[in-house]
Amino acid sequence: MSQTNVVSVPRPTAVRIPLREIVPWAVFTTVLALLVLLFVTTEAGAVSLVSDGLVHEFVHDGRHLLAFPCH
Repeated sequence: MSQTNVVSVPRPTAVRIPLREIVPWAVFTTVLALLVLLFVTTEAGAVSLVSDGLVHEFVHDGRHLLAFPCH
């Protein structure tokens, strides 16, 4: 006679995250994304927040990727 081993696997349960824990992270992410977008869109060389052009060169490819003119 052969003996079979039956292993029961527990079913995964969904973890519910309360909205009050998600909202601060969503606000932080939105503010950070808007700050990055501000630097990418305003550092055009002629109009810049930092005068040495370092930020412009850092975000140069991102500007072209987002279709912002810079030359």
